[in-house]
Amino acid sequence: MVESRQAARFGRSHPPDDAWLATAPAEPILEPEIPIIDTHHHLWQRPDHRYLLHELLADLGSGHRVVATVFLQCHAMYRTSGPEEMRPVGETEFVAGIAAMSDSGGYGPTRVAAGIVGYADLTLGERVEAVLEAQIRAGGGRFRGVRHSGNWDADPVIGNGAPGPDIYRRADFRAGLARLSALGLSLDAWVFFTQLADVIDLARACPGTNIIVGHVGGVLGYGRYAGKRDEIFTSWKASVTELAKCPNVTMKLGGMMMRAALYDYGAAEWPISSEELAVLWRPYMETCIELFGPTRCMFESNFPVEKMGIGWVPLWNAFKRIAAGASVDEKRALFHDTAQRIYRLG
Repeated sequence: MVESRQAARFGRSHPPDDAWLATAPAEPILEPEIPIIDTHHHLWQRPDHRYLLHELLADLGSGHRVVATVFLQCHAMYRTSGPEEMRPVGETEFVAGIAAMSDSGGYGPTRVAAGIVGYADLTLGERVEAVLEAQIRAGGGRFRGVRHSGNWDADPVIGNGAPGPDIYRRADFRAGLARLSALGLSLDAWVFFTQLADVIDLARACPGTNIIVGHVGGVLGYGRYAGKRDEIFTSWKASVTELAKCPNVTMKLGGMMMRAALYDYGAAEWPISSEELAVLWRPYMETCIELFGPTRCMFESNFPVEKMGIGWVPLWNAFKRIAAGASVDEKRALFHDTAQRIYRLG
């Protein structure tokens, strides 16, 4: 029964509990001089939660030196009419407007949504080119690529983002990916750790495609994966070791709060500290940094999703604790330079 209650908390996003987050002891900002590009955050207005420019700015203004951000597709503000395949363009139009507000200089120094990663159904094959061109126009020079999620698991408790398994192996998807690459755009890939072989196959088959893997490769720790942490780590590490051999793949470090279920934030008396979170996440993130190198790894907040379990200041402090042994140049790559290069932020 306890396991089923925990599984119900994981696998889907919940609005953050601001009162509970406020119970965490204040932490000083570690290494405030480090410039940061947050490579993965969302903006949305949902029936139970709002996270738009002002909410993001409240987090950005808490002390870490975030110089730019990258927005990631989250099914926000899709068009409600017109051809189905064109409706995701509404999300890019919405985010480009917020980015223009930020660029005005009236909302602080951070370039919010300097890069926009939206959605286009790559299984449209060659027909997706018209959608991608519309996305580029809507982005006003900020559109950088597509996140087409492939995460799928046979256990219904896990919660899927794809209609079925092996979407990255389909011929129609790869035909669409070819159009994406021809336009100089990147693919943000999101799968569970059990599916990393699909990403490896895709990266090898499409060596000219810039592929960015989200959330440390999709570690799972609830549902049928609960209580198997060591076994899962071994399987995950074997897969990311092979993935790291693909030079066209970059790994995002973050996004493990919900899916990895390394601590039960829903039952915790108060939020986890940066020191405690660093202990839990270090084995995965250090492994990625060792395998991919700092020039192919970049940190992500995954806000406001991660806000279910931790606030902005301790989250980035945790990343800085994990990177504490890196050189100045390596830290610069992990927090800023890799993101600037991979997302072509200029």
